[in-house]
Amino acid sequence: MPIRLLPETTANRIAAGEVVERPAAVVKELVENALDAGARRIAVTLEGGGIERVVVEDDGAGMGPEDLGLAVERHATSKLPEEAMLFRIATLGFRGEALPSIGAVARLSITSRPGGGDAHALTVEGGRKGAVVPASGAPGTRIEVRDLFYAVPARRKFLKSPRTEADQAVEAVRRLALAWPEVGFRVTQDGREVLALAPAERDARIADLLGPDFAAASLPVVGEGAGLALSGLAAQPAYTRATGMEQHLVVNRRPVRDQMMRTALRVAYRDLVAAGRHPVAALFLDLPPEAVDVNVHPMKTELRFREEAAVRGLLIGALRRSLSAGAGVAAPAPALTAYAPRTGWSGGWRRPEPAPLPDRIGLAEMQLALTPAAAPPPVPAPSLPLGFAPPRPPAPAPEPAPAEHPLGRALAQLMETYILAEAPDGALVLVDQHAAHERLTHEALRAQLVEGGVRAQPLLLPAVIDLPPADAARLLGFAEDLARLGLEVEGFGPGAVLVRALPALLGAADPGPLLRDLAEELAAYDEATALDRKLDAAVARLACHGSVRAGRRLTPPEMDALLRQMEATPRAATCSHGRPTFLRLGAAELEKLFGRR
Repeated sequence: MPIRLLPETTANRIAAGEVVERPAAVVKELVENALDAGARRIAVTLEGGGIERVVVEDDGAGMGPEDLGLAVERHATSKLPEEAMLFRIATLGFRGEALPSIGAVARLSITSRPGGGDAHALTVEGGRKGAVVPASGAPGTRIEVRDLFYAVPARRKFLKSPRTEADQAVEAVRRLALAWPEVGFRVTQDGREVLALAPAERDARIADLLGPDFAAASLPVVGEGAGLALSGLAAQPAYTRATGMEQHLVVNRRPVRDQMMRTALRVAYRDLVAAGRHPVAALFLDLPPEAVDVNVHPMKTELRFREEAAVRGLLIGALRRSLSAGAGVAAPAPALTAYAPRTGWSGGWRRPEPAPLPDRIGLAEMQLALTPAAAPPPVPAPSLPLGFAPPRPPAPAPEPAPAEHPLGRALAQLMETYILAEAPDGALVLVDQHAAHERLTHEALRAQLVEGGVRAQPLLLPAVIDLPPADAARLLGFAEDLARLGLEVEGFGPGAVLVRALPALLGAADPGPLLRDLAEELAAYDEATALDRKLDAAVARLACHGSVRAGRRLTPPEMDALLRQMEATPRAATCSHGRPTFLRLGAAELEKLFGRR
């Protein structure tokens, strides 16, 4: 078959497939154009999931008749005044492909009026451009897209249900709204308002979009260096989601889904969140336009950084600094109700110095002989009807917890597993004693490892542990690194390992279950896994075996000591496996549980 040039209409429809994948892409491109035009109010209307009709109205700069006629021509743009600007892009759009791509596969009509000028209109249907004619309209631009993909019916068959397509379109607006908090947004879906955001400060916009629970459970993230500036909020590790959809990353005011940045976020939360759970964050990175290439994909959600290692290091370092706070800084609370957005349209890390860690919170060192006061002689109770006992005199009010102790004072131990405490503001704090002490031991082991090696305690009688040959070989192959963790092992015949020393922080732990769990942990990683990742997993497993177990009775001084250690230990809001170590029930949560609000 001879080579021939494709007709312009066919070429435009092929090119449109890269830019216009679904209604959400149409909404994203049109809203980005409105933001580049300086809009402060943007309204989006969806019908039939955006497949039947999409309308985007803004109060931006608008276009005169000449610009309006050029706006639907391929590769016509006002955002690149010179060729060199392609490597210093400071706008959301720059390709000049959105409007002609949309016009090639749908029925497009544009009405625009610049400030101080007259309004004009233009239509494009299936790539056929109409004439620019006078019209009436408010200052700004109104774009209507009807019958999406009517010109390419095969493409329309790949769309999801109208509900799914509408959800994707609303999500596209949410992400842009997060990056542009000073702009008001409204989205109407089939006559129903589903999103309404007034212009606001960034923190208020984050609370509007991610919910007050996230705002209450988040920590500020700040980092600078090498021309990079990072800011935003990251949730405490106990506040997670089943997917990564609520990881909002914004680079130079552009919402992105950059894989390197998402990986850095995952690394920063490593061993802080449970397997299968994802952290929540809203992070904003600003850097010189020439330091990032956004001309990678027509959808403009993928980036290429000139100094990728610097960006990765900044993200991980800043997040780890924020997450290193002790427990109680941002206490997690159980989710009691679903969140609904507000409606209404109105126009070089340094680790904190941990407090001395008691060895396994020993009973001998901390148990006090609390001698109760002699009870007064019993007073005969007057007889009361229905068998009720007379009311007891009120007990003296206990001393409130000091404000510098956010986890409060211990009140009781429940089911020999949980510590019930009262915070300074009266909130109830429930602590999982094993999970909490596991994190304390984990951080103490990690600190010793960073300083040069975990202190070992030689066993009076070395223990011989029988293991499957493969597990024994795996542990012995890792013996040199285990010695850095205070665990000294050597071979003792086929399928047996001799244990000569254990980490001192573990006390008199049973080496048998410990070695079996370590062998299983190391088996989960292949040879390509980084050594520090393997060491992290081993430290977590050691911490688990060296912690106070559920079912162990603790005295009041021991419970208070555990709370104080949690407040002074980095990352103490979750255990080594990512489970929360404590929950906080304030007045608002209790009122919800009892139906008082």
